[in-house]
Formats: sequence, C-alpha cells, structure tokens
Amino acid sequence: MSRARRPRPSRRFRAIPRPIVGHVLPPELRAPHVAAVASTLPRGVRDPGFESLLRRIDGAPLLPAAEVEPYFHGHEAFSAMRAAIAAAREEVLLESYIFKDDEVGRELATDLATAASRGVAVRVLADAFGSFSTRRTFWRTLRAGGVDVRLFHPLLPRLWNQGYRDHRKILVVDRAVAFTGGMNVGNEYGALPRASAESGARSGSSTVPPRADADHRASPDAAIDAWRDSHVRVTGAPAWEMAVVFAEGWERAGGTPLTIEPLAPHGREGAPVLVLDSRPGRGHEESAAVLGAIIGAARASVWITNSYFAPKSSLTQLLGDAAARGVDVRLLLPGKSDVPIVRHAGHGFFAELLHAGVAIFEYEASILHAKSVVVDGYVSVVGSTNMDYRSFHWNAECNLVVLSDAVAARMQEAFEQDLVGAYPVSAAAWLARPLRHRIGDRLARWLTPLL
Repeated sequence: MSRARRPRPSRRFRAIPRPIVGHVLPPELRAPHVAAVASTLPRGVRDPGFESLLRRIDGAPLLPAAEVEPYFHGHEAFSAMRAAIAAAREEVLLESYIFKDDEVGRELATDLATAASRGVAVRVLADAFGSFSTRRTFWRTLRAGGVDVRLFHPLLPRLWNQGYRDHRKILVVDRAVAFTGGMNVGNEYGALPRASAESGARSGSSTVPPRADADHRASPDAAIDAWRDSHVRVTGAPAWEMAVVFAEGWERAGGTPLTIEPLAPHGREGAPVLVLDSRPGRGHEESAAVLGAIIGAARASVWITNSYFAPKSSLTQLLGDAAARGVDVRLLLPGKSDVPIVRHAGHGFFAELLHAGVAIFEYEASILHAKSVVVDGYVSVVGSTNMDYRSFHWNAECNLVVLSDAVAARMQEAFEQDLVGAYPVSAAAWLARPLRHRIGDRLARWLTPLL
C-alpha cells in the first residue's frame, strides 16, 4: 500500500537584495542586446515571455501588489505618506537623498517623532551629501524624539566613497505599505495641506521646532511653481521587498542590521511589480538591461519623462531603433532645470534623436523632476533613476516596474497633461539654434560621464 504523497511546502522568498552581489548577466541579456531578444516576443510587453525575461534579468520574481497608486503632485504624495506614518503600528523606514530642514521636512519629522513616541521603531536614512544643508540640530532633535537617524557616507571617515551616493527615496511602513519615486523631502514639491499638518501636530507632543526663517505657507492650489514629480504607493509583497532594499543602505550607513523574515507564501492576485534597485557593485547592469527589454518589447508607444537626461549613446540608439519600428517614442524633458549643465548635456543628443524620429518636448510649467516610463499602455516605471551615468554607475537607486493597464492609463493621462505645459522641439528649429548654444551643447555632452 503506497503512502499518501505530502504536498510540497511553498517556497519562501529570502530577504536578500536582488540581483545578488556577483550576479553576471549572459551577453544576450545585457543592454542593449536584450532589446533584440525582447523584440521577438509575439505580443511584446503583454507576452507571457516578457515577465519571464524580466525575471531572468533581475533574478527576482515580480511580486503582486494589492494596490498601486501613483501620485503626480507633491502635496498629495506627502499627505498619503503622512497618513501611512500616522497608522504605523510597528515600524517606519524612511530613506531619502535629500531631507530638508524646511517646513515640509519639519512637519514630516514631527510625524516620525510622534510615531516613535507611540513605541513604533522609526529609522531615517538620509544621504550626507544630498542633505548637506540640513542642520545638525535638526538631526539631534529627531534623535531626541526617539528616531534612529543615520547619514549615508558623510565626508569623514568616508572620504574615498564620496562618489557613491544614496539617491533612493523610500518609505516603508510595517513592511506592508511602501512609497518610492522621485520626491525628496522638501518644500519644492509644494506646501502640505494645512488640515493634514495640523492633525499631525495634534496627534502627539513630540515636535521639531520651527525655524525663525520658515517659509510662508502657500495653499497647494496656489503652488503653481511646485516641482513636477511622480511618486507611487504600493501595498502587499513589494513593500516587504522594499524593506529589504532599505536594510541594505541602512547597514552600509552603520545601522544595526534589520531582522527581516523570509516572505511568506502569497497569492497571485494584484498587479505584478518588479522592485528594480541598484547600488555600485549590484544591479546597475540589470537596471539598464530591464530598460532595454522594455523598449525592445514596445509595439505602440514609449513615453519617457526624465529630469536629468544625459544618456549613454546606447540608449539613444535603442530609442531610435524603436522609432524606426513605428513606435511612438516621446521624451518629456526639462525646459528649465536646477542643474542647467545636465540639461545642456542632453541637448547634445537631440539632433540624432530628432533625426531618428523621436519626439522631444521640453516642460516649461515648472521644474521637471520626475523619472518615469510608460509603454504600450501596460508597463509603467516610476522611481529615482535618472537617465545619466551617475544613476547607472554610482548611485543607489530604487524603481518599481508595474504591469497594469489601470496604472499605465494613469501614467499616460499625466503625460498628456504635462504636454500642455511643454513645447515640442522641431528638427528644423533645433538645427537653426545659435552657434553658441550648439557649441555649449557639444561641450556639455562630452562631460556626460562626469555628470
């Protein structure tokens, strides 16, 4: 008599950043070669083989998100983040390239200190260079409020690591709700709604004192000069993986290692999400390959919004090849920038992109700081990665790749609305620009590896 066969236990996903250190991509999966592989998929990004291709590149599964909510205005994103912090029961993990000692920063700091006063474990990781202007008294006040604060790669003793910066923008609450995107913590994204700020102040007594030179609060409706950026909120398994990403940077900054249990078996309901993260020595090659696969698999449209566009020539070639296939390729780039030399470096690529059939728009309504991609009304990428050398070689970054018609529809709608505040760059007008401008663009393009 044969014994009954026991069901095999579901495999638990270990808390290790992926791709793992030492992961080597085979030549056919490296950018830009992977685009040729992706172009053979019968249904493009909607083909079952596309998700498998992403898994092969990154070495990680696409985890289902119960909810995915994109935000395109700072006050909306920060209101959602503050609500999540207010609801935290066990843990808040916040990682930001820039955490400013301004009105928005102080209000968020008050929320963090209030959560700590309830017994929530609150950890804040800020990049030492990005947050250089933030006063030491701000960090000391946060620590006095029970918040564990670390600065990533301060000048001393990390003198030889100054090129390696933590450019991520991550908030994870109870390893169940997470946010990421392009938004740092600062006033430039627009004032917070007064009701949200006041309710946060009433919820506890731990506060960060206001500065005497605090900026005057303007209503969100009046903040027409607020930077244009994108952020996204996810719930479910991807939030657990983002806690793993945070833990990597936290340990690098000298924080006590976090205990993160393996991910318990989970269902398949929800939008598939790939947490695409990187840091020097891990993930940069895979991030470039995932972008190449997405562009190569595109059949109808590739719409890219990016704030610091100083790309490698291989990316411009991928975009030109997609346009040659009949794909509607559009670039929405800054018309004015807080880093003008990077904008001019991008200008050095415009002529060949326009010649290849890529449509270019420069956003004039305000400073553009968003980093997003939407392809074929199905694939969306939102995160911190700029299309420059620094993001693909030196920075720690985090992005979400979301496969969802509904999310892509929101991203496309936002892109089309942004075009209202942009002007198209025509090939004829570009070639007719002044000689001084052309020389400056050429010189700035030569500097792209250093920007």
